[in-house]
Amino acid sequence: VQLQASGGGLVQAGDSLRLSCAASGRTSSKYAIGWFRQAPGKEREGISCISSSGRTTYYADSVKGRFTISRDNAKNMVYLQMNSLKPEDTAVYYCVTGRLGRPILSSWARRSTWPYWGQGTQVTVSS
Repeated sequence: VQLQASGGGLVQAGDSLRLSCAASGRTSSKYAIGWFRQAPGKEREGISCISSSGRTTYYADSVKGRFTISRDNAKNMVYLQMNSLKPEDTAVYYCVTGRLGRPILSSWARRSTWPYWGQGTQVTVSS
C-alpha cells in the first residue's frame, strides 16, 4: 500500500484546511488509516484514525472537536478536515496505514501500529 498526502499550506489562526490521503493498492480500502504529525523539535503525534468501514474514529485530545476524519473507499481517499486551526497545529502531517481493519483505542496512537507511512505535507498556521 502506498500513501500520498496533500492539501497542506500556510493559513492564519482560525482558518480551515482539508488534508487528503490517496491510498493505492487493491486492498487499501480494507485497512484503517491514520494521521500523525510532527512539529519541529517534537515527537510524532498520532492525531486521528479511521477504521476500514469508517464507523470507528479516534482523535487526540489536542484536536478533538476541531478535526474530522472521513474516508471515501470508492475513491481510496481519506480526508482530515481541520477547523479552527491554531499555531500549535503547525507540523508536517503524515497519513499512515497498517494491515488492520479496525484500530484499537489503546494502541492507535502508537507509531508501531502503523508500518506504512506516506510522505508528509506541511501545515503552517500563523498567529
